[in-house]
Amino acid sequence: MTTVSEIAPDLFRISTFVPDFNLQFNQFLVRDDEPLLFHTGPRAMFAEVRDAVATLLDPAKVKWIGISHLEADECGALREWQQLAPESMAVCSLVGKLVSIDDCMAVRPALGMKDGDVLNTGKYRFQFLHTPHVPHCWEAGLLFEETQRTLLCSDLFHQNGDVEPATHSDVLGRCRQVLVEYQQGPLANYMPYSTLTEPTLHRLAGLQPKTLATMHGSAYIGDGARALRDLATMFKDVLGPK
Repeated sequence: MTTVSEIAPDLFRISTFVPDFNLQFNQFLVRDDEPLLFHTGPRAMFAEVRDAVATLLDPAKVKWIGISHLEADECGALREWQQLAPESMAVCSLVGKLVSIDDCMAVRPALGMKDGDVLNTGKYRFQFLHTPHVPHCWEAGLLFEETQRTLLCSDLFHQNGDVEPATHSDVLGRCRQVLVEYQQGPLANYMPYSTLTEPTLHRLAGLQPKTLATMHGSAYIGDGARALRDLATMFKDVLGPK
C-alpha cells in the first residue's frame, strides 16, 4: 500500500512498504510551478507511485526528476516517468549524466549539475551538493531546499520497518541497527566509509537543515545539523577502520 504525507509545506512523502524486505521505499514530490519528483522508485512500483502523485497533481506535469545515484530505487522508473511527462528532465550530478544516466536511463538528456548549482522550481530553490560515495556511488549528489531548509538525503538515515511518515524523535538508533544487521549478511558495506565520509556529513550539517527526507524510513524533523554530526560519529564507529 502506498501512502502520501505532507512533511513540509508543498513537500509530500510517497511511501510504499514492502513486507518481504521490511522496508519502505519513499519518493518526495515538491508541488510547485515546476514540480519535482525526487527518486522514481523501482520500475515495478511505477504505477503505484504515479497514482499517488495523481492525488496531488497531474503526473504528466512533473518537470524535474531528481536522482542521487544510479540504483533501481533512485531511477529505475525514470524512462516510464519521462514517457508519461513529456517535458520532464532528469536532474543528477554532472558525473552521473556523463557516465550513466544519459546513456542507459534517460529518454532525454539529463540536467547535469555541479556542486553549488541551484535549481529553481518556482517558490523553492534547490542547491545541488555533489557528495561522492555519500551515501554511495561516485556520482552521488543531494538536493537542499533553501526556503524550508529540507535536505533530500537519499539513503542517509536508512531505517527498516513500516514506520511513521515523520518524527521529531532521534532516528539514529534505528539507522545503527540497520547497518549492524547489514554488516552481518550479503548487504554488507551498503554504506562505504572513506576519507570523504566525515567531511561530507559535516558539510551537510553546516546547512542546518530542519527536515531530513530519507528514502527508507521516517523523515526527521528537528536539529538536522546535530543529527548529521551524530551520523558521522556512528558511521565511523560501525563502518570505519578497526
